[in-house]
Amino acid sequence: MKRFLPLLLLIAFIGCSKNEGSASIGDVAIETHIDSISYSIGMDIATSFTQQSVDVNPEVFVQGFTTKYKGDSTLFNEEEMRAVLTSFRNELRQKQQDVSKMKSENNKKAGDEFLVENGQKDGVVETESGLQYKVLTSADGPSPVVSDKVTVHYTGRLLDGSVFDSSVERGEPASFRVDGVIKGWTEALQLMRVGEKWELYIPGHIAYAERGSGGKIGPNQLLIFEVELLGIE
Repeated sequence: MKRFLPLLLLIAFIGCSKNEGSASIGDVAIETHIDSISYSIGMDIATSFTQQSVDVNPEVFVQGFTTKYKGDSTLFNEEEMRAVLTSFRNELRQKQQDVSKMKSENNKKAGDEFLVENGQKDGVVETESGLQYKVLTSADGPSPVVSDKVTVHYTGRLLDGSVFDSSVERGEPASFRVDGVIKGWTEALQLMRVGEKWELYIPGHIAYAERGSGGKIGPNQLLIFEVELLGIE
């Protein structure tokens, strides 16, 4: 898919560009299947551009596409075009890295502040790794070892209280190896006993660290889990 991205980006801006006082996309009729595909691709890629904060001049963008598509003479030759795009990709990559770094620093600060306050609450225990937990329901079942496979129910939340994942909401427990999850989980599971329910407060460095996970969990983000250890397989 990546090899087709430059072409798709061009198509996107053909569909999305407009000038004041001239015809807009609202005047373009969707009459054929190709029209539907073209418009949908434009919407999808425009969303991607917005999310990545990519800045272009739509008029110049459209001119470059039109002249190349028609086979007319272009302002840049192929070598010049590739040089510009290589520079652009490098700039975009650096910009994304800068944004990610800022998010990581902000998430770490928020997580650290939460842990300092949370660690002073009754019943909250902190381990050497920085993991904090609170036992909600005690039990006297066995504890798993790192190579065991366990079955659990869990709900994961961010600091703002929003749920990003929940086996409880899905209505089906999850099963996995103790060493097959994030470090904070691996540590906590070996401390738990079957039948117990804990609340875990996992700092970013033993959660998803700098990489984050998908769109909901950012870099170095602290995660809160309510976990019930149902069994050991």
